Amino acid sequence: MQLSRIVNFHKTLGDPTRIRIIALLRHGPLHGQAIAGKLGLKPPTITHHMAKLREIGLINERREKNTIYFSLNAKNLERSATAILNLVSEHAEFKTTENERNQVIKNFFTFDGKLKQIPAQRKKKIIVLAHIVKGLKTGVTYDEREINEYLKQFHEDYATLRRELVMNHFMYRENNKYELNPPELWILK
Repeated sequence: MQLSRIVNFHKTLGDPTRIRIIALLRHGPLHGQAIAGKLGLKPPTITHHMAKLREIGLINERREKNTIYFSLNAKNLERSATAILNLVSEHAEFKTTENERNQVIKNFFTFDGKLKQIPAQRKKKIIVLAHIVKGLKTGVTYDEREINEYLKQFHEDYATLRRELVMNHFMYRENNKYELNPPELWILK
């Protein structure tokens, strides 16, 4: 899961009312009026909170005539809630020696630094991505065009490389602006 989605999930659940709504919905579907009554809130307030929970995929809606019933998407809740633990545990998964990293670099890059192909095996892909970001600076915000130009020097499929850098937490992206994440967030050690 992308870092930005993990952050958005936790920001959204940083409201006690939303946690109370989730707790109510774990017992089964409820309509907005029932939720408002149980929590002692007004229906417009519930509508606001339900919109926020819908944005992060935690609730499902089902219409029956003029009434909308909300239910908890428990699978998404579990996946989102454990994403940060998975992020941390992924670091242990990719322990490599310097010799292994050097061998992967030698196998996947030409003498002049071009990437022969994007590795299919995840462990090798992580090593390749870590090698590619060495030329980027921490604390610098790059626009998408700059990142594309930088990545083109390695491989013609710069869009895939860019996506992989974000998905594997090497870079953070927001509004087509990219920043290098601290190495502690990279999945490589």
